[in-house]
Amino acid sequence: MTTRSPATAPAPAPPTVTWAGANARRLARQHLHPDAAATASPFAAPGEAVAAMLGAHAQVLSAAELSVGLRGDGLTRTDVRTALWTDRTLVKTFGPRGTVHLLPAADLPLWTGALSAVPTGPNPFPKNARMTPDQVEAVVGAVGDALTGAELTIDELSDEVVARTGPWAGDLVMPGFQAMWPRWRQVLHLAGHRGALAYAPNRGRKATYTNPGCTPLPGPGAMAALIERYLYAYGPATPAHFARWLAAPKRWAAEQFAALAASGAIEEVTLAEDGPAWVVAGDTDFPDAPVRGVRLLPYFDAFAIASWPRERLFPGAAWERALGGGQAGNFPVLLVDGVVAGVWHQRRSGRRIAVTVEPLKPLSALRLRDLEEQVERVAAITEGTAELTVGPVTVGPHA
Repeated sequence: MTTRSPATAPAPAPPTVTWAGANARRLARQHLHPDAAATASPFAAPGEAVAAMLGAHAQVLSAAELSVGLRGDGLTRTDVRTALWTDRTLVKTFGPRGTVHLLPAADLPLWTGALSAVPTGPNPFPKNARMTPDQVEAVVGAVGDALTGAELTIDELSDEVVARTGPWAGDLVMPGFQAMWPRWRQVLHLAGHRGALAYAPNRGRKATYTNPGCTPLPGPGAMAALIERYLYAYGPATPAHFARWLAAPKRWAAEQFAALAASGAIEEVTLAEDGPAWVVAGDTDFPDAPVRGVRLLPYFDAFAIASWPRERLFPGAAWERALGGGQAGNFPVLLVDGVVAGVWHQRRSGRRIAVTVEPLKPLSALRLRDLEEQVERVAAITEGTAELTVGPVTVGPHA
């Protein structure tokens, strides 16, 4: 008589998540959900808000201040500046995609450990401008040494780097803004990723840099932690989404996700409209109620940049008018019921802030009242007095 092994039960199907549910949870975790009951208490300190959004894009510092304030409890631009330059609970440095960000000082070892672990792609510079691996290490070391205990302008830092490494570092081979920059400048952002450089307060109109004194965490553990934080804030997401957000190779990102899935740290779900995606293991609760209400987001807000699939956040005419065909952040955006429904801009003169909103469709009386409240909040954060103008309905990229 032969016996048969009991049949193995099929693995349960991954949970299904609608995009609307995913979007509502992202807004809630960013403290951007129009329904205050959908979120926890607003963040009381700028560092908490920046940690939740995984860095505030700060190429335009006033936009970063607004991004942080919108997620906080009574936070103003002065609070952000105090956290950055006085309390030093925030750091301005090179973050995801090599762009300037505000990051929490407490998280800087994690960020620098993770960013240092991202593989670099093909060298984009002409052969005569490139640096050898040894030269790269020499420059990063020279930057860190020169900035320890100092606050230097870019020209002062350049003199120090050339003096510490050699004349080759100062060769004017890098195309800059209407000028040629010295060779070593191509690794300025890398010095930030290694924890050797961060911004210091401006000296007049000139930016200065310092060494934040950061020791990066080991790369593999830091990267795993960053992926989990990213999925908590912006999941469900795919390895390709993460790669786009971090400016990392897609295949490498897929390998990182696979390793975390094998360890049980993340799990697969199904986005109903788009297919497989990932969340932190066990983090599978999503809201059922649709988002209702209005929000204004500034240039390069983290939510608009990191939320995917992008065509669902920027539906229809919003793709061209507010996204420029794919590049998020170039326009401040109007969110209506959780999706981009227009653009806005502001012009400041002293304390007076003229805010003009250009919706893609006419707004109802209720949404107009919501919008007025949002404009008042923008004014409070930026410490001014706002005047709202609702411009003509715009339906295309050149309207």
